[in-house]
Amino acid sequence: MLVLTRKRSEAIQIGEDIEVKVLGIEGDQVKIGISAPSSVDIYRKEIYLDIMHENNQAANIPNELVNLLKKT
Repeated sequence: MLVLTRKRSEAIQIGEDIEVKVLGIEGDQVKIGISAPSSVDIYRKEIYLDIMHENNQAANIPNELVNLLKKT
């Protein structure tokens, strides 16, 4: 993992299209702004993990259910 130190209003650039900027710091929270093309999905990590978990569960549909769905 790359670790960078930034101050308020400073940014990092990822590739040519993505900028992550520190907008503010309050207590133990950092407010960041992300500028990226609309084709790039951006999620909070916990939301991303939930989506991955749900997708994995959906991919593990029992064969009996798949066969039943094929019949309809």
